[in-house]
Amino acid sequence: MAKETKNTVGDSRVPAHNARAQEASFEVPARGFLDGDLAGAKENRVGVGVTRGNLSPMDSLFGDKERTFWIFQIGGWTGYCLLRTFQAITSGQDLYHYTWVIIAAALVGFAMTSVMRNLYRMVREWALHWLLLCVIFVCGACGLIFSSIELYIAPFLMPGWVPFTGLELFGNAMFESTALFAWSALYFGYHYYQSMQEQQEQVLKATAMAHQAQLKMLRYQLNPHFLFNTLNAISTLVLEKAETDANQMLTKLSSFLRFTLVNQPTQRISLDQELYALGLYLDIENVRFGDRLKVDFNISEAASAALIPSLLLQPLIENAIKYAIAPSIEGGTIRVNADVSDGKLIVILEDDGPGLEDLENIVSQSGSGVGIVNTKERLLQIYGPNHRFVLTNLEPSGLGIRVEIPCEREKRP
Repeated sequence: MAKETKNTVGDSRVPAHNARAQEASFEVPARGFLDGDLAGAKENRVGVGVTRGNLSPMDSLFGDKERTFWIFQIGGWTGYCLLRTFQAITSGQDLYHYTWVIIAAALVGFAMTSVMRNLYRMVREWALHWLLLCVIFVCGACGLIFSSIELYIAPFLMPGWVPFTGLELFGNAMFESTALFAWSALYFGYHYYQSMQEQQEQVLKATAMAHQAQLKMLRYQLNPHFLFNTLNAISTLVLEKAETDANQMLTKLSSFLRFTLVNQPTQRISLDQELYALGLYLDIENVRFGDRLKVDFNISEAASAALIPSLLLQPLIENAIKYAIAPSIEGGTIRVNADVSDGKLIVILEDDGPGLEDLENIVSQSGSGVGIVNTKERLLQIYGPNHRFVLTNLEPSGLGIRVEIPCEREKRP
């Protein structure tokens, strides 16, 4: 069931300097912050951050490079033992005695690759062609040493084996060099993977920082524009000796600016809270325009709790006031409708002003266009292609703005 508020008023007002006498300010259908609650609003706001959970088992196991190395080292040489055992079975070796040869070879390989690791650390940043030559040379040389140690020990562990001499000691060099080359490929593959992951994280972090910086720029670009209009109006009130109106306007401006400080440009708040901020802004403009400014709200219950980028609607309302209300002696009406349909939050703003001659060339058309253009940019930055922002000239007159964004809700702990 939709809630409807039609040009509703709250606090009593004295006549504005350029408006007929009127008795109240705007109330919007929002259950957002009360003035006294702004100090604690940071505790209730909904951010656009990512909630970090507990580390996954894989992250816990392989998150540390040193632990990862020893896990792969032990696992790799255990696999080497299994491969040599299969080879011994297929060649008809005495498995009971040959197992000790396999264990001895694995221990030699384990120690040798631990030394190779320290060498690779020193050459890891070399150019690829030099690094490849270094790996081939190291694996070939270590393969010869590996084979000679293994075959020198083997006769002591295998009954009936004659000691190997001369070139016979290098009989397993090809096999051991291949095993060491495979180990080297895994070592450098892991480190290149880690390096790519770190670079990707840095790129994502830099992109996120740039994204947030651009959002802040777009939001804060509106503040001088809004402040200029408001302070100019206050200055006019002071010159006309309308001290009460000027004081009320300063009070409302203070409340509005406190709200903008509490809610950062990159966060999302409920539509209720957004309408509360809009009410503060309309109270300020009500001092200027009085009953020339009429605003109709039609906000559904489902839409009121949906999340929306902070202060998304205010620049659009300001644009409507500037080009639809201010030029007209009789003023005009701004309509704000919000509902949820098919998982989308749909917000429609309409005025009864002159509309736009060229909907595709807003900046040159209006001479400023900061509100509409920046709102489009903010939505593009936040939602990418998953949103719609449509401008329509209404009949017989007026401009309609339709915003469609994913309907998101505050996640409760």
